[in-house]
Amino acid sequence: MTARRGRRLGGGDTRAEILAAARAMFADIGYSATTLRAIALHAQVDPALILHHFGSKEALFREAMRVPIDPAAIAAIIAGGDRSALGERLCFYFLGLWEDEATKEPLLAMLRSALTHAAAAESVRGFLTEAIVGRVAMVLDAPDAALRATLVGSQFVGLAMARYLLRIEPLASADAATVVAWVAPTVQRYLTA
Repeated sequence: MTARRGRRLGGGDTRAEILAAARAMFADIGYSATTLRAIALHAQVDPALILHHFGSKEALFREAMRVPIDPAAIAAIIAGGDRSALGERLCFYFLGLWEDEATKEPLLAMLRSALTHAAAAESVRGFLTEAIVGRVAMVLDAPDAALRATLVGSQFVGLAMARYLLRIEPLASADAATVVAWVAPTVQRYLTA
């Protein structure tokens, strides 16, 4: 009996094998350098199965690294609603992710990993640069849109580190509305000033 050549079409726990291959590749070479075709080759599956199971590289990364940030949701927040309340909407969205027990732990794990492992930092940086900053810059319609989006990201990373990772008081125990009241004007200025 001869062994079958080529990639598997599916079967077994294909989804889990794709996730394992994606985790390894994102950790080893980062988000930007990892392609769906390379993940498929590593997992020995047809590349179409990745899209079937996950829909996109961004969705696969979020699942593989357990990143609960949805770039499409952020773009929708920016594109819709009153421009003068944009900073407030983004702050409430961001804090909502950190206050929700289902998403808080994966975010903490991602932040800790990015701070201590170069490959994890590269993966997170690549995802944020391509999926978040790139999308936000496209819908911002303002001069220096990419820099503005990056500054918003830096504000939120610093806030997450102080409030959720280091638990610096009184920021750590302040209610979300109070934090938004202080942070939203800065975010708003980055986006619209």
